[in-house]
Amino acid sequence: MQKKLLLIFLIFFCGQIFSQSVARQWNEEVLHGIRNDYARPVVHARNLFHSSVIMYDMWAVFNKQADTYFLGKNIGGFNCPFDGFQTNESVEEAQKKAISYGVYRLIQHRFANSPESEEIMQSVDDLMDSLGYDKNYTDTNYHNNNPAALGNYMAQKMIEFGLQDGANEANDYTNQFYEPLNEPLNMDISGNPEMEFPNNWQPLKIDDYVDQSGHTIPGGQPPFLGPEWGGVVPFSLKEEDKNIYSVPGYDFWVYHDPGPPSDIQEGLGEEDPYKWNFALVAAWGAHLDPKDSVMLDISPKSLGNLDMNDYPQTLSEYKEFYNLENGGDPSQGREINPITGQTYQPQMVYRGDYARALAEFWADGPDSETPPGHWFVLLNYVNDHPATVKKFKGNGQVLPDLEWDVKSYFILGGAMHDAAVSAWSIKGYYDYIRPVSAIRYMGDHGQSSDPNQPSYNIHGLPIIPGRIEVVKEGDSLAGNFNENVGKMKLYSWRGPDYVVNPNIDEAGVGWILSEDWWPYQRPSFVTPPFAGYVSGHSTFSRAGAEVLTMLTGSEYFPGGMGTFDIQKNEFLVFEEGPSTSFQLQWATYRDASDQCSLSRIWGGIHVPIDDIPGRIIGEEIGVEAFSFAEKYFSGEIAESGVVFPNPADEKITVLYKTDKNLEAIIFDVLGRKVLRSTTNFNTNNEFDMDVSSLRPGLYFFSLRDGKKKVWTQKILKN
Repeated sequence: MQKKLLLIFLIFFCGQIFSQSVARQWNEEVLHGIRNDYARPVVHARNLFHSSVIMYDMWAVFNKQADTYFLGKNIGGFNCPFDGFQTNESVEEAQKKAISYGVYRLIQHRFANSPESEEIMQSVDDLMDSLGYDKNYTDTNYHNNNPAALGNYMAQKMIEFGLQDGANEANDYTNQFYEPLNEPLNMDISGNPEMEFPNNWQPLKIDDYVDQSGHTIPGGQPPFLGPEWGGVVPFSLKEEDKNIYSVPGYDFWVYHDPGPPSDIQEGLGEEDPYKWNFALVAAWGAHLDPKDSVMLDISPKSLGNLDMNDYPQTLSEYKEFYNLENGGDPSQGREINPITGQTYQPQMVYRGDYARALAEFWADGPDSETPPGHWFVLLNYVNDHPATVKKFKGNGQVLPDLEWDVKSYFILGGAMHDAAVSAWSIKGYYDYIRPVSAIRYMGDHGQSSDPNQPSYNIHGLPIIPGRIEVVKEGDSLAGNFNENVGKMKLYSWRGPDYVVNPNIDEAGVGWILSEDWWPYQRPSFVTPPFAGYVSGHSTFSRAGAEVLTMLTGSEYFPGGMGTFDIQKNEFLVFEEGPSTSFQLQWATYRDASDQCSLSRIWGGIHVPIDDIPGRIIGEEIGVEAFSFAEKYFSGEIAESGVVFPNPADEKITVLYKTDKNLEAIIFDVLGRKVLRSTTNFNTNNEFDMDVSSLRPGLYFFSLRDGKKKVWTQKILKN
């Protein structure tokens, strides 16, 4: 329901119906395909990327200032031959036709076996008909000067590339090596009696398992999705981003490796990071009921405005960052909307309504476009906003809709794909446990806070008065024969057993046995079928936020606030609610990203240690992908040159087309030479320079031929 409302809102924003470029029309078809396919985030990040590449290249081949990414290039060892294209048609019509045939053919291939394939194919056929194109034209000989043949050729080569890029698409993306260490957790019974490896991911056994897109998965025991995704050809990820870890019979490629998560230890209670992380998830389940009457100001006046320097690293910092008792983070919001100059207005909402709405809105399901697709929806929302000025990075001339769309989709698609490759490479290698498995496992073992109290076990839950306690005689959960005395109990969301009809029932919050704890999800879904560490939502969202910030030249949503309306008793799907109507509001793209990250903890899907590394990696990927993509827009590199990443951390890459041995010099703002190096540009016109010794600040990078200044570029050092 919420997805339909979102689409209606996007199309009719402020009472306007927007004209759309052909790229936008085909992006909507890809999103429509995703919503009608199985919910596979990595697969669909790749679909969005590959379709965006087709759109971009079919635009760029007709633009003298731009360079293609795939056409005529070698990507990951795959060569796409191309020797130029001529046509008698206008540039506008040629681009439109080539894009349409290219994406149409890719969708036909990638979604042929989708559960709703008939619906998907009818929709793309209708679009081709409305554009006046012959669906039966399949010629790929682009030398005949027909842009349709060029689009068909591009799609054919992208399909061939996808069959050998490491995704194992030919075998429906099945795993070739990975096997779980743990036996499945049967959700039809209490506790977690089969858990043997409490640090590792555990499959779930669920009768009539339904994924986030609402499709039933045969067998009721979905396998780990994408544990070997680190082997998929990325977009902008570099060799230096990659670590290779050898295990018997397989090499895991891990990009942006954050190091291992917290394993369960011998420590007491909350002093064990593992136990504190998972206990916090159970404790935040107590916030999922508006009947507790706790009110929050959820406007940008009180929420958001976190800096990456605020992100925690140590356990004590995590405890300060995540409020175990009341929920949320230490963000303070901002008083003034800098776009309008007006004060942000408070919006008081029940915490139980807010937390549940976040969990469902950011989960992207049912009728889901998955997290990478969700950021395309947000990008389209920004593109449709009447306050948006389509200047690349906020500078220069206003771009035509088609140019803006193909560039923005290309960058965001690359970032989402790299986020999937990186996050799932980490998920596959570290194979970390999910909350439903860990909380039930620890609960089965007792309490770990006090060796002198009953039910002590070093692998038990920490005691947190009012949230996690031991069942005692006389307790309402003790049982008729005191059979539950000594077990652990949680004050949390009571779970789907209390929801007979989600249209009218609310589970509410109360004391439950830990062995019966559920995340705030549908009982037919429970938890995504892949490891928790790191959070894909956090990685995708932060990468998307960085792309939108750099693309628009502003960290703020158009007008200084993005919104989404939540309707009373209509929005929630898992149960009845919310109890009142309100708006989700974000001042900046990063605020939206941080909110998404918190939603996964309230939803019982992730722990804090999954979240923070994902945010940090997402930021790195967003900046890296944007800087990498940007170089293709300048065409002849020699005309302008490119330095990326910018801002820089340890190293910069300089792209400049030259056949001379130039000298690279970096000056500070006082004109002093602080670094110098002889360039050694490779065959791709790239030169790397170590800037790790520079202090944070503004500098000027300069290429010089003897005393002659060839090119200068401002750079920032983080």
